[in-house]
Amino acid sequence: MQPSGHRLRDVEHHPLLTENDNYDSSSSSSSSEADLADRVWFIRDGCGMICAVMTWLLVVYADFVVTFVMLLPSKDFWYSVVNGVIFNCLAVLALSSHLRTMLTDPGAVPKGNATKEYMESLQLKPGEVIYKCPKCCCIKPERAHHCSICKRCIRKMDHHCPWVNNCVGEKNQRFFVLFTMYIALSSVHALILCGFQFISCVRGQWTECSDFSPPITVILLIFLCLEGLLFFTFTAVMFGTQIHSICNDETEIERLKSEKPTWERRLRWEGMKSVFGGPPSLLWMNPFVGFRFRRLPMRPRKGGPEFSV
Repeated sequence: MQPSGHRLRDVEHHPLLTENDNYDSSSSSSSSEADLADRVWFIRDGCGMICAVMTWLLVVYADFVVTFVMLLPSKDFWYSVVNGVIFNCLAVLALSSHLRTMLTDPGAVPKGNATKEYMESLQLKPGEVIYKCPKCCCIKPERAHHCSICKRCIRKMDHHCPWVNNCVGEKNQRFFVLFTMYIALSSVHALILCGFQFISCVRGQWTECSDFSPPITVILLIFLCLEGLLFFTFTAVMFGTQIHSICNDETEIERLKSEKPTWERRLRWEGMKSVFGGPPSLLWMNPFVGFRFRRLPMRPRKGGPEFSV
């Protein structure tokens, strides 16, 4: 273990910022935590933005097929109403969870805080070791990992998911779990409706089962079945791994690296409470809990892939 003096000399020997870093330390220090909390987090990654748009388009497509191909032409009024309400509620909850996951700060560590003054303010004990990220020049908290796409260190980073264009970390894991759960449920519902629709169309010889022509109806239903199977398989697996990680208080990165826990683990329900907040209740299923409108004026930051509004 290195003494504190050597640690400070090491920071001085490796400059935290260079002339090309374009990092404004004065503006960073003047920003309060309340000010940062009012900003919407968004990652400007081309692949992630394309994947996020594709996710929305696929959900909208599924809603179109379910509503206009299967339910509205149905002669059973209550069948159409009940299934329409259920499917559209699941779709809204899934897309809302997707937005909350994408636009919530996953637990980013402030950039450039690995300064000599900041380290002295920590009042470290002799021999106590802290870690500095050489990529974003920050003091890495325990269990934080650097994301090469977000260009930030993320607390309790589980993984970076391009489908939500964001990291899954300490502050947005709950919304990611809800997103995978609602997508899986809506996929199962769509598959069940497709099965009933195929049976109805075969019995009616494809004459009155849809307002579209039989070839178009078949193509739309087959594509929806494939989409539902793929979405259900992916999201069900992700939902299971996320619940397993939460109950074992171990992120996916920590599991893959076989990191030995140096922290006090919160197992099972304690882990669930720490992620979803409070004792078990229906509020766990609500992606709108804690939502508030953010400030609208855009304020792009230099030297980072995210911008704030």
